[in-house]
Amino acid sequence: MKQISKKLTFSLFLFLVVSLLVSSSVVRVEARKQYHKKSKHQKQKGDGNGHGSGPAPAPLPYYNQSQSTIFNILSFGAKGNGVSDDSKALLAAWKAACEIPGATLEIPSQHKFLIKPITLNGPCMAQLVLQIDGAVLAPPKVSSWPKSSLFQWLNFKWLHNFTVQGSGTVNGQGFNWWTLSTFYNNKKKLKHIPDMKPTALRFYSSYNVTVRDITIINSPQCHLKFDNSGAVKIDNITISSPENSPNTDGIHLQNTRDVEIQHSNIGCGDDCVSIQTGCSNIHIHHINCGPGHGISLGGLGKDKSAACVSNIVVQNISIQNTLSGVRIKTWQGGIGSVKNVSFSNIQVSDVKVPIMIDQYYCDKSKCKNQTGAVAISGITYDQIIGSYSVQPIHLACSSQIPCVDVDLIDIQLKPSSESRGFQNSLCWNSYGKSQAPLLPTSIDSCLRRGGGAVRRIARSHDYVCY
Repeated sequence: MKQISKKLTFSLFLFLVVSLLVSSSVVRVEARKQYHKKSKHQKQKGDGNGHGSGPAPAPLPYYNQSQSTIFNILSFGAKGNGVSDDSKALLAAWKAACEIPGATLEIPSQHKFLIKPITLNGPCMAQLVLQIDGAVLAPPKVSSWPKSSLFQWLNFKWLHNFTVQGSGTVNGQGFNWWTLSTFYNNKKKLKHIPDMKPTALRFYSSYNVTVRDITIINSPQCHLKFDNSGAVKIDNITISSPENSPNTDGIHLQNTRDVEIQHSNIGCGDDCVSIQTGCSNIHIHHINCGPGHGISLGGLGKDKSAACVSNIVVQNISIQNTLSGVRIKTWQGGIGSVKNVSFSNIQVSDVKVPIMIDQYYCDKSKCKNQTGAVAISGITYDQIIGSYSVQPIHLACSSQIPCVDVDLIDIQLKPSSESRGFQNSLCWNSYGKSQAPLLPTSIDSCLRRGGGAVRRIARSHDYVCY
């Protein structure tokens, strides 16, 4: 009996020990749950930095990591009053964010940040985001710009996997620059006034870049430019400057490949989108364009230079009150080629010349006649519908190197209420085919048939682009 009693006592002892261990484990689990809940509550309801009013235990690694990826420019000394120079604060915040994977550099709302010409260099860690929710202002006085920084204002270089986004505004404050341009046009000389005018946002040698949601206004010259870049996506942005602001292209692409521009509104004093040499695989769709000069390829081949542009798709575009609709413009004397270009479902309203190929482009009163030309082939215009004020179609191709494989399909263009009288189409040395419906009916005779021999001529000038 004693042995049985000892066994029962030992069993009871083991039971009590196990019960205590389980109870302790439950307490620790519940404590951890409460800690997570408290941390989340503090992050939402605390002082803005994830801390409540009372002492808190050391944050968990995940919690600490999420906090360390946000870099607010105000935390780096920015004033955000629109008067003080916040350039150094932006550079400091950039340097810190650049070194952290998945970091976000915040330019917060309800503040104005005056930023002087600045270059934000990479390479940076992957998935860096510049979150612009406030207003970023360029220096308003032309005299305050250093002569070494006239090419661009906000310059991004050598970045991969980078995003600019937000609900804020980038304001180039270009009014003084444009006023000075009128003096140049009148051939009046002003001291200390530069000929070059800066682009608002420029990306150089960058890959896998996204720009979305922001607004860019009143750039001294071009608003958004990409040089020597690739894998670019532009989505849901707004670009705006007055119709009479000179050379203020909306988006300018040069030596840049694999680009998508979509769901955006662009109104400016020059081309809504300008595609220059070295560009290929460009897709532009669902864009509202106007005022401005429309969507343009070129000018290409200036000063007998080589130009290579290919595989361009422009579709589902609305263009209002512009100089041109969709156009290709090249200088005489150039070499190279423009090929495989499609313009489709383009709605035009009160556009001076909706369809244009101009191989005699000249930005002066007179240019020297030259025999060379950038070869143009494989161009499709499909469903260009709406109204024009000067001329429905203008195809002025080189006498020596004709345009070939040009297709005109479902073109329906009527004179607008602003039209200065009905004008016939201009068609010179262009080969291809047309398909009804065609309005005006003169478009049906716009293109020459055949073109086997001239096609070989065009291809012989394409060698520089291989």
